[in-house]
Amino acid sequence: MTKYTIKDIARETGYSISTVSRVLNNKEEGMSKETRKRILEVVEEMNYRPNQFARGLITKQSNMLGLIVPNISNPFFPELCRGAEDEAVNNGYSLIICNSDDQSSKEERYIRLLKEQQVDGVLLASMNKLTRENEGILTDSQIPYILVDRGLDVSTATGVFMDNFKGGYLAGKHLIELGHQKIGCMTGPVDITNSNNRLKGFLQALKEHDIPIPSHYIMNGNYHMEDAYDQAKQFLANNEVTALFASNDLMACGVYRAAFELDISIPNDLSVIGFDDIPFGEVLNPKLSTIRQNTYQIGKESVKLLIKKIHNEPVESLFYEPTLVVRKSTTKLPERSFS
Repeated sequence: MTKYTIKDIARETGYSISTVSRVLNNKEEGMSKETRKRILEVVEEMNYRPNQFARGLITKQSNMLGLIVPNISNPFFPELCRGAEDEAVNNGYSLIICNSDDQSSKEERYIRLLKEQQVDGVLLASMNKLTRENEGILTDSQIPYILVDRGLDVSTATGVFMDNFKGGYLAGKHLIELGHQKIGCMTGPVDITNSNNRLKGFLQALKEHDIPIPSHYIMNGNYHMEDAYDQAKQFLANNEVTALFASNDLMACGVYRAAFELDISIPNDLSVIGFDDIPFGEVLNPKLSTIRQNTYQIGKESVKLLIKKIHNEPVESLFYEPTLVVRKSTTKLPERSFS
């Protein structure tokens, strides 16, 4: 199939390359409707498709956005990516998705790569927060960027965030209202602010009700299913708790597996609540109670903010409130005694 260039369009129509270029870039001031109509007819006849990279060199716009996420295998992030992609496409942009594997060095490489690709803007869900080095690359390159989900403590940056402290508080309060007092917690990495805030919120709920929690009741599942499974199996085999808060749904899945292997019934013996409300939670048996983040909407709103920033419009950070979703994995504390 013949690949035509803008020169071919100009030759076929009899107009100059600059006139054809103005039509293709929707800059038609000062030209007649007949001229525009004729050029567009030839463009259609020749099935001409502009070279986006070459166009970007002229217009200084690539119509591409970059999205860097820390762990694409976590079901939280594909849903976020879908929301971002849908909103990008609706606004005429393509989205390049990069997975940093929770590595700051890999995140930096992707930022440099996106810079080389001349993206119009970057959405950044960092491992934890935007490093000074990466912030410097974006700033020096004059690339508009928006933080997504993480990096709230970077005061100068705009982003879309969720109140993780409140989410942890809601989880703890829910278990307490069901009568539980011996409650374990499976938290995420200690170097991630979101994880720490969920734990702080959970502990605040316990503190308000004078419920003590031994230090060994707090486990680190590293936001991964396998780590949570290993920790939970050892913990549940040696400690009698009636409830457990997993600070993401992926770790809750690991808790489910450990409980099943130990013949611990959920929720009859152990109430479990997660965090994120990933679609997989409704497939578990019993269905998982959790703290919902509107992940898809966070992705969409992040792109909306970024596009405003690209067009030099004023932007402010957005903050989402978490909500409690009660399903079948949590129940009132049954009448029982501990030996």
